[in-house]
Amino acid sequence: MKHVTKAVLPVAGLGTRFLPATKSIPKEMMPIVDTPLVEYAVREAIEAGVKEIIFITSPTKKAIEAHFSKNQELENLLKKSNKESCISKAFPKEFDEITFHYAYQYEQLGLGHAVLQANHLIDQDEFFLILLADDLLINEPNVCKQLVEAHHKTSSSILALNKVSTEETKKYGVISFKDKASDISNCKPLSAIVEKPQTNPPSNIAVTGRYLLKGSIFNYLKNIKEGAQGELQLTDAINLAMQDNNFFGIEYEGIKFDCGSKEGFIRANLHVAKTQKINYE
Repeated sequence: MKHVTKAVLPVAGLGTRFLPATKSIPKEMMPIVDTPLVEYAVREAIEAGVKEIIFITSPTKKAIEAHFSKNQELENLLKKSNKESCISKAFPKEFDEITFHYAYQYEQLGLGHAVLQANHLIDQDEFFLILLADDLLINEPNVCKQLVEAHHKTSSSILALNKVSTEETKKYGVISFKDKASDISNCKPLSAIVEKPQTNPPSNIAVTGRYLLKGSIFNYLKNIKEGAQGELQLTDAINLAMQDNNFFGIEYEGIKFDCGSKEGFIRANLHVAKTQKINYE
């Protein structure tokens, strides 16, 4: 079985909930203590074995491209200031082994449309990860590693799942399951997914911001119509793909912070500040 070596990070959103800060700073670059939110997702993917990071971004978000590029001028200044130890913070050595790609989404037409912009960088028969950086997931092993491990057991696409309250199901893609007899270890076979059901959700199990999908998903993305909120929804394409392919879900272990909300963003900062050793110099 081939290794999962590519990850797609859709980061083209406007971040309107965080205005006025996001007028000039991409939401994904806002820090959790001292590290941009998007870097947590990138590191998670790298720890799971990814070698190529594909950002689906906006032409106006140059800060993301700058952050994941070397800055020789900054490195020289740090050396002159006897702060060479800071160079590894500015550009960690593990990034040397990673290829960063940037594909632009010129219109905000939904997550499905964003992912579709990576079509030319992923083969039909290879599996790849999708990470939504707004969801900060803190655990060991990390969720991407858990998805890859589940993929090795099932040779199938895997979705990360978590329980939500009945009142919250209208905010997420909600899952229905096949017969439990088809379970493989902790991997549960899926039968359908409904995006933001306003009534009668099929369960209280929702998809979170981590997916491991086969490149053939692009065929389905090209054929879906506008769904919830008038956007092209990734979950609609997944639902179509489930009719032809095996999909499994795992209820991941770990703590989730929804950093797309102000409350979740603040909670994430407090948690990281309390649990990680912080250098306040």
